[in-house]
Amino acid sequence: MGKIGLIIQREYLTRVKKKSFLLMTILGPLLLAGVVALVAYLGFQDDKEYDILVVDDSGGAFKSMENGENFTFHYIDGLGIEEAKDSFKDSEYSVILHLPDGILAQKRPILYFKEQPSMSVEKSIEARIENLVEREKLKLYDISYADYKRIKTEFSLTMIKFTESGEEETVTREKALVGFFFGLAVYLFIFLYGVQVMRGVIEEKNNRIVEVIISSVKPFQLMMGKIVGIALVGLTQFVLWIVLSFTFITVTQQVLFQDKMESLAQQQVQKSTELSKQTAPKQIQADVDFSDLTNPNHIVNRINWPLMLSLFLFYFIGGYLLYSALFAAIGSAVDNDTDTQQFMLPVTAPLIVAYFIAFTLMENPESDAAFWASLIPFTSPIIMIERVAIGLSPNEYWELGLSMVLLVLGFIFTTWLAGKIYRTGVLMYGKKVNYKELWKWIRYHD
Repeated sequence: MGKIGLIIQREYLTRVKKKSFLLMTILGPLLLAGVVALVAYLGFQDDKEYDILVVDDSGGAFKSMENGENFTFHYIDGLGIEEAKDSFKDSEYSVILHLPDGILAQKRPILYFKEQPSMSVEKSIEARIENLVEREKLKLYDISYADYKRIKTEFSLTMIKFTESGEEETVTREKALVGFFFGLAVYLFIFLYGVQVMRGVIEEKNNRIVEVIISSVKPFQLMMGKIVGIALVGLTQFVLWIVLSFTFITVTQQVLFQDKMESLAQQQVQKSTELSKQTAPKQIQADVDFSDLTNPNHIVNRINWPLMLSLFLFYFIGGYLLYSALFAAIGSAVDNDTDTQQFMLPVTAPLIVAYFIAFTLMENPESDAAFWASLIPFTSPIIMIERVAIGLSPNEYWELGLSMVLLVLGFIFTTWLAGKIYRTGVLMYGKKVNYKELWKWIRYHD
């Protein structure tokens, strides 16, 4: 085994044997499973019952509002809003719904509450008010509600990309969310493990361990061994997180929520049956049951997972190697974490910019910013993986290939650049380094 291999082995084994690594590797998936279980548990709980006192200034037009699953409307004829508010504190009612006179002229209803209702309750109340307002307005124009329902039509666009080869490809926003998740994971891992490289260099520099190591290996070998060793630690932890998270979440679902999941499945079947009686067959085919993973139109089945996972590994490793070389250079140039601040911003700024571009990419995947950011090595690890998830046409495959080549070249360049700084800075102590000094180190020739 060569010297770099020995350093890689040392960095890897030193970190994976730490109690903190073992704790985070196990606690991370447990925490994720716990959050998922908590969200599911809270979601399955019955909502609080709300007794809603309705103060209707419009003359009783809203007495026909139907009660909801967990809220009930109560009407008191002749009750004014001020009188209702005066007695509200000591009353049995938890909510006051004030429907002011002139509500048909877009005057907004008001909801007073002791404890804020959930969003679903709020939306249900709004829907009932909107429905009755529509009916009252139809009466003003002498239009029957049945005629109105026959005329009213709602549309949702199906997005199909027509490629230059003549093929049609359905575009969905959900794919962009999957790509954004992968890009966000790359962003977090680059930061997490890149900073570990920087702090590891600072620690060894302050402990003067590096002086002993440099007597046996070249600075460049030490830097590369540290970068690759920590990368392997990151990959190990990432794989363990995926396996353990999947296991914990599956066990949690089967043990704690099996009855609830079966109940939800039965409800979904009933809803689908009712919908099939009311809706045209063509519309049924367009609707996708997102609880049915066997449906070929489900988002899970429309993602090329082998490609996405392969690209994730490539861009994670490539992006990490590119940035960790720069983090190692920063660590070698300073003596403590405080001094790193002046050098961190130029290094991390492209990552932050890429993170914000990833947001806009979900809305406009064909933008020039997305194109260039997916090619530039400092932003491509986040942006290109999201573009691939959304879908590249055959005539855009060259962009993916160019992005990967440029990322490799970018890693080689940053490694060379960082090596020039590292070999000088790692043995320098007690001196405040600025950009002018770094430029001298880069230009220095043996």
